[in-house]
Amino acid sequence: QLLEAKASLSLAQSQHALQLQQAKAQINNMVPKQQFEQLQNTLREEQCKTQQLQESLQQQAEQTCRQLVRTQEEHEHLLQAAVEQAEGLEHSLRNAEAVLAERAAQLRDAQAQLSRNKLLIEELRGENRRFATALQAAELKQKSMEKKNQLLEEQASALKQLIAKITPASLS
Repeated sequence: QLLEAKASLSLAQSQHALQLQQAKAQINNMVPKQQFEQLQNTLREEQCKTQQLQESLQQQAEQTCRQLVRTQEEHEHLLQAAVEQAEGLEHSLRNAEAVLAERAAQLRDAQAQLSRNKLLIEELRGENRRFATALQAAELKQKSMEKKNQLLEEQASALKQLIAKITPASLS
């Protein structure tokens, strides 16, 4: 709008200068009084128009200036808000990274503990297999001992019977 107003003002000034030159040329050519007065009236009208255009241009320039100041203030506020938001996001990101690093450390510790637990489980399984083997051997020994014990009991029973038969005969 400011540029348009300047262009209009420039055009009006050019027209005014041209009309002034024409008026001077006509005066130099001995323009009749009526035509001279008409040119003077036209000149006054053009001067009024020029004055009005200048005032309008000045008002538009002031309004544009105020609008630019408001826009600049709004942009500064928006920029400040964006900077604050970016700082907040950066802070949140740092916090999230710290939490993530802590969780990663916890996971590494848990993984290490899990590996240790797996080794311990394997060791316990090995011991369990050895105990199972030893238990089987002990059970086999126990069965063998039970058989020997039964044989001995049978032999003892047979001996008792034999002694019971021999004892009455030897007493008589």
